[in-house]
Amino acid sequence: MTPPASPENPAGRPSDDDAAGSNGDANSAAPEQNSASDRFNERLRVPWWWWLAAAVVTGVVGYEIQLSAHGSAWSVVGYIVVGVLCAAILWSLGRVQVRVSGDGELHAGRARLPRAVIARGATVPATAKSAALGRQLDPAAFLVHRTWVKTMVLLVLDDPDDPTPYWLVSTRDPAGVLAALDLPDAAADAGIAEQ
Repeated sequence: MTPPASPENPAGRPSDDDAAGSNGDANSAAPEQNSASDRFNERLRVPWWWWLAAAVVTGVVGYEIQLSAHGSAWSVVGYIVVGVLCAAILWSLGRVQVRVSGDGELHAGRARLPRAVIARGATVPATAKSAALGRQLDPAAFLVHRTWVKTMVLLVLDDPDDPTPYWLVSTRDPAGVLAALDLPDAAADAGIAEQ
């Protein structure tokens, strides 16, 4: 199921911003969002050590700004500006949320997928992720991908009105997503062990 058509997106297809989750408004599309009634809820935050790297970048770039300003009093502003910029970038990268609502609807970023149109699902282990996103990827597939999340879930659709064959969604707990959607894991049934 694709997002509804709008003046900016007349075909109703997910945009690159929606698929990548880089839109700053990634979670505001669900005003009825109630985490207490959700079957599954996960935020795809960046790894904690990225914040340490951002602190180092803030120190180095802030120091370079201070040197170029010849140590004047306003040069401290460089640290603040770079720190706020780094924090805003990391925060926006980690805003994408994957959840299954109480009625079984999958929410991945701003996109929604009703349980009724999902034919089957499978976990994509870290060892198979590059193949799933590379040579095996269907160009019409819908992606919500975060590089720092090693595993994904694949949801094959059975909707004649939707040209999207399947969704690939990053999640740290693909088995939890499938359980919340009440789907058997086709990868486990086929004997593919999650690594």
